[in-house]
Amino acid sequence: MNATQERWGSRRAFILAVTGAAVGLGNIWRFPYITGENGGAAFLLLYVAFVLLLGLPVMMAEILVGRAGRRSPMQSLGYLATQAGASRHWRWLGLFGAFTVFCILSFYSVVSGWFIEFFVASVNGNFVGLGAAEVAAGFETFLADPRRMTFTHTLFLFMTMTVVAAGVSKGLERLNNLLMPLLYLLLLLLAGYAATTEGFGPALVWLFRPDFAAVTPLVFVHAMGHAFFTLAVGACALMAYGAYMPERQSLPHAVGAVAVLDVGVALLAGIAIFSVVFTQGMDPAEGPGLMFVTLPIAFAELPWGALWLSLFFLLLLLATWTSSINLAEPMVANLQGRGMGRGRAAAAVGISVWVMGLLSVFSFSYLAEWRPLFNMTAFDLITTIPTEIFLPLGGLLIAVFAAWIMPQELAKAALGTGETGFRLWQVVVRWISIPLVVLVLVAGLV
Repeated sequence: MNATQERWGSRRAFILAVTGAAVGLGNIWRFPYITGENGGAAFLLLYVAFVLLLGLPVMMAEILVGRAGRRSPMQSLGYLATQAGASRHWRWLGLFGAFTVFCILSFYSVVSGWFIEFFVASVNGNFVGLGAAEVAAGFETFLADPRRMTFTHTLFLFMTMTVVAAGVSKGLERLNNLLMPLLYLLLLLLAGYAATTEGFGPALVWLFRPDFAAVTPLVFVHAMGHAFFTLAVGACALMAYGAYMPERQSLPHAVGAVAVLDVGVALLAGIAIFSVVFTQGMDPAEGPGLMFVTLPIAFAELPWGALWLSLFFLLLLLATWTSSINLAEPMVANLQGRGMGRGRAAAAVGISVWVMGLLSVFSFSYLAEWRPLFNMTAFDLITTIPTEIFLPLGGLLIAVFAAWIMPQELAKAALGTGETGFRLWQVVVRWISIPLVVLVLVAGLV
């Protein structure tokens, strides 16, 4: 396959696209509860440190492979391996990445359907006056209803694939340019509202005054894993985006901007969420149920709570929508690399992901008792194995390929930092980032 002629229309479009890929469940759902479970500010500091030492160098590695290859992930890896005199079997890493995002998108679509359900319920004021037991029971009733779950899963996936089918400039770029600024506006509105609550001060202390006595080896592992997960590296999605990167754009500057925007979303979400939680005297270490049980109760008891809760679930929906279209792109790009038109490729991906997603849907009803492995449901397996094993493994192999295998001159040109900057990046990836990714992978396997 020849090099793709598609490009992002501007440097800003590329930054928003990569930010859209990175910002999602990891920032707004996972970050608050994992921070709460791991001691607050100390975890936050470790998370930011690992973003710099682990996340950013590997993100740069993944993007520069796509930029140097200017093809689909499989085609770029095969082309660059050939140029280096290495085995063309490296191209199968692109297929592995596509399978990883296939699994992730299948459960992402289902969970995003929950946000649709909760958004509608919050607009209707359904949480007003309810206690924890009633909200939890309503959530369990929804999960056990395969028809409602299938409907929201189908609706969200349709929203995603229609954008991807429209192409890079008319679909992905146009939606990212619209939704990412809207997402930040909603976050700022929610953070501004949080500043008026009694829990704002305690939330800032919780997030920004570290208690290093709370740091354990497990907190280190969780911080590394979250830094890796939140930047969307390891699945070749960013490799596909690198292929569309403008020629004169600085890769380090773009990735730095993405990291600032990505961490900024997590911090603003944390401030908004913990302010409400502390205002109501609730436990910040509530776990995954923080989003679907604790927050609806907390918001519902505040003035204009239904409005702010509606905006919050709209924010979640927008974040997962932008992430999902960016997850779908490498799968569509790989099929395009095999000669399939974009529309047919998007339809094929959408139908396949929809079918796979039914396993997650039915694991709360028809398949609730089916525990195929490690006494885990299908949903547990699909959400755990791709994120804790496949992503770190993919990231490890991408980092090894970029830092050790692909031609150094092509890598240097794609990075665009000159000799000194390239050598610094190479040393960091080889001797810091790769060992850290190995630790994340081992932790996932254990």
